Amino acid sequence: MDYLYAPWRSGYHTTKQQGCVFCDISAHSENDRQNRVLHRDDACFIVMNLYPYTPGHFMIIPHKHTNALEDLDRDIWLHITALAQKGVKLLKTRFGASGVNLGMNLGAAGGAGIAEHIHLHLVPRWIGDTNFITTIGEARVFGHNLDDIYQKMLDEAQGFLND
Repeated sequence: MDYLYAPWRSGYHTTKQQGCVFCDISAHSENDRQNRVLHRDDACFIVMNLYPYTPGHFMIIPHKHTNALEDLDRDIWLHITALAQKGVKLLKTRFGASGVNLGMNLGAAGGAGIAEHIHLHLVPRWIGDTNFITTIGEARVFGHNLDDIYQKMLDEAQGFLND
């Protein structure tokens, strides 16, 4: 078996924060740049995924801590979906994505890495972004620096998500 070294993912396996990581981001707007927050308002915030499936992968997260979508206030859910529409447009028109995957993994059994706080993933996709290394090698290779991607997304998101 071959192994690929991906040091940027080591924090995912070794760093376990006390409490909810999303509630911590929600409560500390002064750390938005460090946490790669693209947008925040009274209902939710948008943050780049630290361990993305593809470059530009971000999540829309309600400030309200809940693991049950069915208990989320309907107005907050509608706000999340409105931001998702704007986010898809942002990824397609400003980031050049050919398509976008939207998804929520609800509960640990549903595949959620952070099961205690619901979040909606927006994953940009391009024709041919799945190739032999992903399909056969079960690995992904990124040709972009995550900090550079965050800055580009932040620059493009300013005003775009607020209209």
